Amino acid sequence: MFGEIEFDQRGLAPCVVQDFASGEVLMFAYVNARSLELTLETGDLHLYSRSREELWRKGETSGAYMRLRQLRYDCDGDAVLAIVEPAGPACHTGERSCFYREVLGSASPRKDAPPAPGEPAPVAHEALPALERTIRGRAAARPDGSYTVKLLDDPALIGAKVEEEAEEVVRAGREESDERVAEEAADLLYHLSVLLASRGLSQAAVMEVLNARSG
Repeated sequence: MFGEIEFDQRGLAPCVVQDFASGEVLMFAYVNARSLELTLETGDLHLYSRSREELWRKGETSGAYMRLRQLRYDCDGDAVLAIVEPAGPACHTGERSCFYREVLGSASPRKDAPPAPGEPAPVAHEALPALERTIRGRAAARPDGSYTVKLLDDPALIGAKVEEEAEEVVRAGREESDERVAEEAADLLYHLSVLLASRGLSQAAVMEVLNARSG
């Protein structure tokens, strides 16, 4: 079993763990053949701890289990990618991802140090997942004066705003600069994300529809 994977002399292979819905990298760990067997048998990600020299089920102590969606291996066959649905933060520090500091950034380099404000700088693929989490946070906390909460509480208003922003994208595409098209498209994506949240739909649900249509 797992003949396609080249384990090292200790019987281990590196494993990158990625969020199924957002594509964000969550953590890096090691697996062996038995941990992969348990992962496939149970549906929960199992890893191998080199420091403890034992198998472990991710989330055993924290409750932040990771449900497996797909296992991939790289071109050399010596590394694994586990695509998962996390039930909570991936990092034992409480951070969503273990990769929460920038090299040469302002955060302390000591082990398990907290992140620095504003770091790491978000990259393109993180924008929509971060927006979705912000909208969920507004829905839960319901801060006074929140425009997002106002939209969530008024289905007719959010529908009208999506229509308005879509028209503005079309007009910008016809008459304005590329920069303006990008700005108007960002407004549309925000309002569409709020509409999805108001219906209890995730962005991932939309992306799965697109995947089903591909090819």
